[in-house]
This record gives sequence, C-alpha cells and structure tokens, in this order.
Amino acid sequence: MSADSEDILATAAAWRASGEDVAIATVVETWGSSPRPAGSRLVVTASGRMEGSVSGGCIEGAVADAAKQTMQTGTPQLLDFGISDDRAWEVGLACGGKLKVFVEKVG
Repeated sequence: MSADSEDILATAAAWRASGEDVAIATVVETWGSSPRPAGSRLVVTASGRMEGSVSGGCIEGAVADAAKQTMQTGTPQLLDFGISDDRAWEVGLACGGKLKVFVEKVG
C-alpha cells in the first residue's frame, strides 16, 4: 500500500471518528490511457469533503455523487467510466481512457 493510500485511509478514519458519514472510492481496473492507476482512492463525506483522486479531476463529481448515494443506501457500487477519443474532451475524460471505480461506505 502506498503512502498516499495510507493517508487517504487515515483521513477516512478520522472523518468517520468525528461523526461524518464517509465513503471510499477506489480505482479497481484501468484500460488504455487512464488518468489514475489502479489503487488510487478518493474519500468523500456526506457533507461534501473530499480528499484524494480517482481521475485527476475529470470524473470526481460523478464519483462523489455515487459515494453520497452509497452512504445513504449502504449499497456498494461498481462504476464504469470510458469514452472514445473523439468525445473524450466533451465528457471530461481527456485521456480517452477507461476505468472502473468501486465505491463503498466506511463503517
């Protein structure tokens, strides 16, 4: 586990200990030119705090929305993002890559 991953997990634990609802999103698979490698993490709270990155910013809003839904329902989600190179800039995946992100509620 990288130092960044350990920092994200520590942040998630601290936010959870302070009473926040928390979810963690983890890149589990990538194809082609992906913005972040597998294992990259983003932690999100119900109040909107975020730390880390699963995409260098290009799909973080969609992942944060899914994380808030997961916090409400308790149901994990596997998100699949990808786009052809000709539409990549339009939807925010400028790299044209593909990735899968697993979102789960903490505690």
